[in-house]
Amino acid sequence: MNSDSLVIIPTYNERENVAQMIDTVLTLPQPFHILIVDDGSPDGTASIVKEKQVQYPEQVHLLERSGKQGLGTAYIAGFRWALERGYDYIFEMDCDFSHPVKKLLELYSACHDGGADVAVGSRYVRGGKVKNWPIDRIAMSYGASLYVRLITGMPVKDTTAGFVCYRREVLERMRLDQVHFKGYAFQIEMKYTAYCLGYKIVEVPITFEDRVLGTSKMNTSIFQEAFTGVVKLRYWHTFKGFPQTNS
Repeated sequence: MNSDSLVIIPTYNERENVAQMIDTVLTLPQPFHILIVDDGSPDGTASIVKEKQVQYPEQVHLLERSGKQGLGTAYIAGFRWALERGYDYIFEMDCDFSHPVKKLLELYSACHDGGADVAVGSRYVRGGKVKNWPIDRIAMSYGASLYVRLITGMPVKDTTAGFVCYRREVLERMRLDQVHFKGYAFQIEMKYTAYCLGYKIVEVPITFEDRVLGTSKMNTSIFQEAFTGVVKLRYWHTFKGFPQTNS
């Protein structure tokens, strides 16, 4: 089944979620392809994906890497894979169902029909919300996004969001090998670079719900990276320009 859209899902120890996630995406009324980028999960996540490849040979793809190499490098590897194969709409999404799968349709529509170059599934625009998070985590996440907006001037309310659709032209314009951050700050850097290159970013409200199965990868060091990284981003992009191609 042909599709112009690829959903990139990084995994590490997601055996409890990955099969259901694949089934859920592929039952949407619009055709999507999926690329699982697995960082050597010791729990057998990749083996489950390979079983799903037998069931969905044209729609499910697997990129296996050795060891945990970071969220940013997983997405960059996925972006390159997608661009090489001609996908026009390239998505980031978590495997733990914290991102509402049906909202893939709205992110796609925002880019395909609504004129957006980047569509962000946003917790912090009108209509967006967070469920099952402790108040301190909500405050930390919202505070991080507010801090990013103050430092960068970027008019995006959910700057740390990891549920995103990019038009291929945006990723082609960026020098992906020169993206600085590999962890949580990667999400901020990608949006900030797109914004500074003049691309239109639209936020689509979502309800973000904390994972039920598996173990969260979030910790305070991830937020610390984001806080220090924003200042570095502003400096790099002010004095050294943006990681972009000449096209």
